[in-house]
Amino acid sequence: MSVFFTKSKKNLFSITACAAIFAASTLLANKASAQTTDSIMLANPEYTASGYLPYQEPDKSVKYTKAPAGYKPFYISHYGRHGSRYHYSADDYKYIYETLAKADTAKALSMTGKYVMAASKLLMEMAAPKAGDLTILGAKQHEGIARRMAKNFPEVFAERKGNKNTKYYPHVDAYASTSGRCILSMSAFLGELRVQKPKVEIHQQTGKSLMAFINTFNFDITKDYGEIPEFKAENDKLWQNISTRNFEQTLFTDSTYVAANIDIGNLYSKMFEVVGSIQGMEKDYNSHDLYQLTVLERLFTKEEKLNRWKAQNAWWYSVLGTCPLTGDDGLNTAKPVLKHIIDSAQATINHIADGTMAEAAATLRFGHDTAILPLAGLMQLSIANAKVTDMTKLHEQWTDFKIIPMAANLQMVLYKSGSKPILVKFLYNEREVTAPIPCDETKLAKKEKCPTAPYYRWDDVRDFYTKIAQ
Repeated sequence: MSVFFTKSKKNLFSITACAAIFAASTLLANKASAQTTDSIMLANPEYTASGYLPYQEPDKSVKYTKAPAGYKPFYISHYGRHGSRYHYSADDYKYIYETLAKADTAKALSMTGKYVMAASKLLMEMAAPKAGDLTILGAKQHEGIARRMAKNFPEVFAERKGNKNTKYYPHVDAYASTSGRCILSMSAFLGELRVQKPKVEIHQQTGKSLMAFINTFNFDITKDYGEIPEFKAENDKLWQNISTRNFEQTLFTDSTYVAANIDIGNLYSKMFEVVGSIQGMEKDYNSHDLYQLTVLERLFTKEEKLNRWKAQNAWWYSVLGTCPLTGDDGLNTAKPVLKHIIDSAQATINHIADGTMAEAAATLRFGHDTAILPLAGLMQLSIANAKVTDMTKLHEQWTDFKIIPMAANLQMVLYKSGSKPILVKFLYNEREVTAPIPCDETKLAKKEKCPTAPYYRWDDVRDFYTKIAQ
C-alpha cells in the first residue's frame, strides 16, 4: 500500500517522456545509495511519485562482485513488493472528479480545469473500478525479476546430487499476501520462473495465516509519530515550502468559491498522488486515452513536485524508516519476516547437511511496501540505514523511491564451497548492498579470515539478525 500524507484535518508521462524513465533507470542503477540532490530530482521529476515509481531494471552498468574462489550460490531468500498498480482508493478518483464537476456547475473552473475534469472523469470510469489492482506493467516487472534471477544464479536451480548418486532438483517455496495484486505478482514471477527452470517444483501458498510474517504493519501503530515535537518541528519546515496557489489558479477562476467549498490542500494531495500513479498504468491504456491524460502534467511545476515529495519522503521515514526523531515501532513490525528469512535459510542448510534432499532452492515472499521498507531498515542495509535529524536534508541520504518503488525486492543469496563457511550476499532491487555484519577473526578457525563485503559469513549473519528479530 502507498499512502500520501496530507497536512490538512508527472506524474503522468506522455509517450515521448518514456525516454526520461529509461534515463532515470540508468541513474538509479549508478547511484542506488549515492546522494540525491535537488538538481537530480528536478531533472527526473518522475522520482517524486514516491512509492509509485515503476521498478527500475538494472542495466549493464550494474556490476556484481565475484564470489570468493570455489564458491557457488545454492539458495536465495527473497521478499518482493507487488508490482505497479492502480491508485489504491476508488474514493479518491471519485472525489477529484466530483469536486471539479461541482466547481464547473458553479462556473468556477478555468479552461485547463475543464480539461482536467474530463481527464479525471476518464480515470473515475476506467481506473476507479480497478483501484489497487496490479497493472500490466506490474506483472511484467515481476517476470523480469524472475528471469534475471534464473539467469544470474543458475546454480541455485540446477540439478543436485543426493545420497547414493541419486539426482534431484530442489523445490521453490512461494508465499503471497492475501491481496490480489500480491497474488498476481507471485503468479507472474512463478510463471516466468517455470519457463526458465521447468524442472524445478514450485510450492505456492497464500492465506490469512501467512500474514503473520508477510505483513504485520498497520498505520495505527505509528499514527502519533507526526505529532512528536522534535519531528513535527522539522516536518513543518518542509510544509512551509509547499504552496497550493499555482495549483488553485490553474484549475479555478473563483477563489471565493474555492475558499467556501473546497479543501484545497486535500484536493492537492489526492491529485498529486493520483497523477504520480499513472506512470505505472500506461500499458493499460490506448494512445488516445493517454493523450487525454497529459493535461495532468500541467498541474504541478517541477519545483512544486520536489517540495511536495520532500514532505512525503519525510513521512515515510518517520513511520517506517530509521528516523531518530520518532520511534522503532514501525521498524519492529518487520521482525516476523526477518525471523522467517533467517529460519528458512537455516532450514535449507540443515536439509542439505542431513541429506534428506528436501531443501528449497529459494524462498519467495510477495507483499507490500509496509513490510519491505521497515525490513530494509531493521536489517540496517546501506540503502535504508541513514540516521538524519534535519528533514530538509533527508532526501540527500534517504529516499523512498529507491527503497519502495513498485516491485521493490530484497534477495539474500547464500554461497557454499565444500566444507568452507557458508557466505551471504544481499541484493536490493538487484543491486549489491552492504550491512554492518560483525566478524571477529579471533573467533574463527585457524587460517580463516573474515570475507570482504558484500560477502558475509552465514553464521555471523544469522547471529546478528537473530538478536535483532527477538
